[in-house]
Amino acid sequence: MLQRGKRSRTAHLDVIDSASPLAQPRVGLVVPRYGGRAVDRNRLKRRLREILRLDVLPRLSRLDSGHDVLIRARRDAYGATWRELRAEVVQWLEQRWPHGSS
Repeated sequence: MLQRGKRSRTAHLDVIDSASPLAQPRVGLVVPRYGGRAVDRNRLKRRLREILRLDVLPRLSRLDSGHDVLIRARRDAYGATWRELRAEVVQWLEQRWPHGSS
């Protein structure tokens, strides 16, 4: 997927999406350590998982075909608030699939 997907970048995230051979959407999450504390990494993972659950999966499930989305946190994501991260993901979704259509 990393080689064939469409890459996008937000202020705190790298997002890669591609068509999936499966009918249902799939999402992945990568949160590198960057030498930080485990508690900070786990907080960031929980925030991103919730954003995937609330915003990304519902939008992808409305599309006609399956899609894979991989979100990779960049170093600056550790300092971002949940609202900032969610706003970035929602903005990316709107740019990629306006109104939830393919």
